[in-house]
Amino acid sequence: MEPGDSTKQARAAAQLRKGVLEYCVLALMRDRPRYGVELLHALEESGALATSQGTVYPLLSRLRRDDLVTTTWQESASGPPRRYYALTDSGRAALDEFTRVWPGFRNAVDAFLTTPHPPTGDLA
Repeated sequence: MEPGDSTKQARAAAQLRKGVLEYCVLALMRDRPRYGVELLHALEESGALATSQGTVYPLLSRLRRDDLVTTTWQESASGPPRRYYALTDSGRAALDEFTRVWPGFRNAVDAFLTTPHPPTGDLA
């Protein structure tokens, strides 16, 4: 590994994560409401999507402002009440659209990364 390679890899991973994190969070709420720390743990378990509270909570606030999620407070047996986040109809529609578009996007990126592409036209 060349010097700086790990920094470049971290930067690439961060950019990819920014692009898909919102939809991965929505997907985690597809079947049931979740609270913030639960979402953080699920993202952490994935490895590639591990992130911090400083990223997830502002994202959840934006999703709420955009009417993609709604929140409720529920008592917790192991501490203070928890704010649970659940998909709204708009959130479910946004997730459905992303789910529809993602395979084509992923396949296009994979094609660029795995297939040699001859130069097209004169660049000079």
